[in-house]
Amino acid sequence: MEILNILETLLENIQNTTLIEAIAVIFGLISVWFEKKENILVFPTGLVSVILYIYITYTVQLFADMGINAFYFVMSIYGWYMWARGGKGGTKLPITYSGFKGNLINILGVAVVFIILWFVLNNYTNSDVPVWDAMTTAFFVVGMYLMALKKMENWIAWLIGNFISIPLYAYKDLAFTAVQFMVFFIISVFGWLEWRKRHQAEAVNA
Repeated sequence: MEILNILETLLENIQNTTLIEAIAVIFGLISVWFEKKENILVFPTGLVSVILYIYITYTVQLFADMGINAFYFVMSIYGWYMWARGGKGGTKLPITYSGFKGNLINILGVAVVFIILWFVLNNYTNSDVPVWDAMTTAFFVVGMYLMALKKMENWIAWLIGNFISIPLYAYKDLAFTAVQFMVFFIISVFGWLEWRKRHQAEAVNA
């Protein structure tokens, strides 16, 4: 019976989804699909979703998520340029790994962003989920930066952040967005596998 109640609530919330949220979700999914394919259209489609989510997260008091969407906007412009001309001699940027030292910096980055955001949310906002909100945002900040640089580890950050976001958005009654993050999680698994295959192919052809 508990599962049936959850499904009924999910269906009801999906039926109550606003047009703005639906459009944001659709463009978000399209964007992640383009990233999986290593297609530069990930950035213009992502920008549509980002702009809409800045508004949505503000209305439901997910302030850290609102901030990260503003960060996404800036990083999407940067990533758009890097993917197109960030390689040697202004060529297409190749897929690379961060390496041991780079991954230590990535982990430290997640920790620092989390601590800062948790402190701000806990002390200067009326957020009722400061730890949850700060944690997802920390992984997404690092993930977006790594994606702009075409680092393989961006998928790990997305996987963790997407997984944590599913119950967060369900709790906030944004069921359609929660479903979106479920799909994001699945696409991230295949994205990691496809990028790894592409990286191996690039190494052979180098």
